[in-house]
Amino acid sequence: MTKPTPIKLFSKLKAELPADELSINPEVLAAHAGDKWFASHLPDLVALPRSTESVAKVLRFANRNRIPVTARGAGHGYVGGCVPVNGGIALSLARMNRILEINPRDFVAVVQAGVVTRDLQQKVEKRNLFYPPDPASRKESSIGGNIVTNAGGPRCLKYGVTRDYVMGLEVVLADGEILKLGGRTHKNKTGFELHRLFVGSEGLLGIATEATLKLLPLPPFRSCMAIGFGRMRDAIRSLHAIFAAGFLPAALEVADEFTLEAAFRRTGSKRLQGCRAHLIVELDGQEASVRSEIRTLQKLLGLQSPLFLESGFGAKACEEVWQIRREFSYALRDTGLTKLNEDVVVPRSRLEDLFRFAARLQRKHGLQVACFGHAGDGNIHTNIMVDFNQPGAKERSQAALDELFQQVLAWGGAITGEHGIGIAKKPWWPLAVSPGVLALHRTVKAALDPAGILNPGKFL
Repeated sequence: MTKPTPIKLFSKLKAELPADELSINPEVLAAHAGDKWFASHLPDLVALPRSTESVAKVLRFANRNRIPVTARGAGHGYVGGCVPVNGGIALSLARMNRILEINPRDFVAVVQAGVVTRDLQQKVEKRNLFYPPDPASRKESSIGGNIVTNAGGPRCLKYGVTRDYVMGLEVVLADGEILKLGGRTHKNKTGFELHRLFVGSEGLLGIATEATLKLLPLPPFRSCMAIGFGRMRDAIRSLHAIFAAGFLPAALEVADEFTLEAAFRRTGSKRLQGCRAHLIVELDGQEASVRSEIRTLQKLLGLQSPLFLESGFGAKACEEVWQIRREFSYALRDTGLTKLNEDVVVPRSRLEDLFRFAARLQRKHGLQVACFGHAGDGNIHTNIMVDFNQPGAKERSQAALDELFQQVLAWGGAITGEHGIGIAKKPWWPLAVSPGVLALHRTVKAALDPAGILNPGKFL
């Protein structure tokens, strides 16, 4: 790929686009150089299109001139997925932020890629509709970013991840061709499900500019339980007891002792003091049935030796419980240590093994390991906490990550459940897939982006 100078690139492309949809301003370039991970690289130019046709013009120009294009949403990824490592054009979809349709009879929403997830959720909930995917960054992250990473969140235990709500996509291919894939019906078996090919594709296959999303009826009532334990073993056994009794909570979250200590220091919540493991259980549905199920769960979990068991009813009480959960990541940053956030996934039967293994890593490498996350589906954020000012800290943290990923794979798990591969997990990508699977990925990539202009430098 060739790369003209920024000024030459700007002068050539501005003939194709409105002038305010392009920028070589140093501050704008810096703002589009990375995400929430550590790596960054300045693009040569930032494109800020307001329409799908503008996106297509950028890609036609880039493909013709073999210029790298790195698409981005809100920049809230954790693996460097939108870092323009080869420079070129950073293509932001932030201005394409209109909710085009909310249809309560068809139970669909049609949105542009730059719509903020929480904004969509609030709009549909006012109409008694429900868009369940709830990544932790939903107040800032965009629907397009959720789609290309197949974002999850606590509610995916019951409701599924982003891909389960993508019914149709408008996609611009590397050569600028605009395709409409899928549709707005809740069943559709017309050929391959090509729209799903782009879900989780990390910007390597095409750029999704518009999505048709499935909506559900809004559950009329919610209830949350917060349960503290003196041992992680009791928390995990409680989790298994919940499933064994036939319950499928909307969310089921766990946190370990180090995380809880940090959260106590940040929030002052007395319930976390001296707590070594913590569960959050949320149920939703009709009020009478939710209240009945909570009573049953209180009896069931009371047999598991909890330090405390608190229940809250209604949206406000639930949000008070979740607000403490949302402080966990910030609390870990408050420690002054660098948080290497690894979103590994293990089979549910391996949850207790994962916490024990994390404790062994901590002892072996002299690093704190903080674990919390989506226990219901085995997706535990295993955070290696590092003081990079210490001699050998970088080497020890890399060794810990190697062991963590290899063990997770040996258990039949996955090295990422929500964040994607990006740059951060690129070294472990060949361990996570077979040679045949790797070759198939490359075949698909070559078919859709033969010039290799889309998000180069990542895992393919």
